[in-house]
Amino acid sequence: MKRRDFVKNTIATSTAFYIVPSHVMGGIHTPPSDTLYMAGFGVGGRGEQVLKELYNTGKVKYVALCDVDDKRAKSTFDTYPNAKKYSDFRKVYGKHLKDIDAIMVATPDHNHATIAVPFMRAKKHAYVEKPLTHTIEEARLMTKISKEQGIVTQMGNQGSSSDGVRIAQEWIEAGVIGKITKVDCWTNRPVWPQGFKSSPEGEPIPDTLDWDQWLGPAVYRPYNSAYLPFKWRGWWDFGTGALGDMGCHILETPFKTLKLGYPTEAEASCTTVWSGDFVEANYSEACPPSSIVRLKFDTEAHGEINLNWYDGGVMPKIPTELQEGETIGDSGGGSIFYGEKGIIVTDTYSENPRILNYFKDKVGELPRPYLKRVKGAIGGHYSNFVDGCLNGAETTSPFSYAGPLTEAVLMGNLAIKAYQHKVLKSGKKVGDWDPYNYPGRKKIKWDGENMVVTNYPEANEWVKSIYRKGWELGL
Repeated sequence: MKRRDFVKNTIATSTAFYIVPSHVMGGIHTPPSDTLYMAGFGVGGRGEQVLKELYNTGKVKYVALCDVDDKRAKSTFDTYPNAKKYSDFRKVYGKHLKDIDAIMVATPDHNHATIAVPFMRAKKHAYVEKPLTHTIEEARLMTKISKEQGIVTQMGNQGSSSDGVRIAQEWIEAGVIGKITKVDCWTNRPVWPQGFKSSPEGEPIPDTLDWDQWLGPAVYRPYNSAYLPFKWRGWWDFGTGALGDMGCHILETPFKTLKLGYPTEAEASCTTVWSGDFVEANYSEACPPSSIVRLKFDTEAHGEINLNWYDGGVMPKIPTELQEGETIGDSGGGSIFYGEKGIIVTDTYSENPRILNYFKDKVGELPRPYLKRVKGAIGGHYSNFVDGCLNGAETTSPFSYAGPLTEAVLMGNLAIKAYQHKVLKSGKKVGDWDPYNYPGRKKIKWDGENMVVTNYPEANEWVKSIYRKGWELGL
């Protein structure tokens, strides 16, 4: 199937008569209330684990599995021998659209929307790994399609199904530590190489890899082992850096508990590299080794909230009230909520919320639990999606929620790119460089409703998606 014809067909499908799967008509399959028939894309690596978790619900059968790397996906292919195997997602669409109820996408970030959107337009339920998309525009589109088609959706940020985020939300909504003014979040990422000045030279493509399919909508470049597996996260064309990798896990806690919505401002500063006597933070193609991002939100319950993000070994200030034996976060990161009457800290994935001991006799009374828990907590994130598809249960991270969360995370990346862009233009000498006072520190003003940067026009090109010719999404 030619790519041009594929795009046309997928758009037409969204308005065409919906073909009922054979199992609904009394075919050889069991009733749809008992089994969810799925196709998986990006089934090696992280995708293998997601497929396993979904399969372990006892209610999922895989009709087709798709991966561009036969070697990396071999274990998955061997585990589900009855599923049809593909390297081109378009063939799955062309041959199995009538046979499936839902899809799972765990490819690199830049392929999430390219694969998910056609199936979503055909009314297929969708489980997509975090971050939901590669760009803000794609996140907005997938949020819109999910609503229009009335499908069940879930992003792979498992912490949204945890008890921890519900406990933190109950405490904050009850005013236990008063109004929140600031939240500090951080991660131990990147745990992959980051901060390259330019793309590496080409290498021979492994026989087991379909490199053109792996690139998908990204601008063509020669293959190099510096990109995969997993290392693609540090390259802007494919990934979204440390913030994109863990932001949907860690920022999820304040996003849900404080009902943050679209940020109004974003600002960043990143690792600076010196080349001779000149500043050369030349990461135009790659994410920086470390960064600090500051996001500002306007909320109904708390007013203005400043959210600060730290990665690459940079950490927030330790609260002076932290006592002997107490910790903030865990090895993967965490969040610190600063309230008028106390401080709440959480670990990665919203786990282990706690009030610093210094404030225990100063805060309000803890409320009784009232938010519905997800059976199995984080492991239940997958069964929650399956239950939503089969029985109409409300999922914990539907795209109506996950889309705006992803947009907030990617807004931070816009600020990082703006920093890089300004530094590249600066031409500053070492003696003239002041990292706390230069044009790159300018705040980005964001009109979330209209999806526009209002004070830095250059940044708007990063809001939208650029697709390689023949791989257009039809936005």
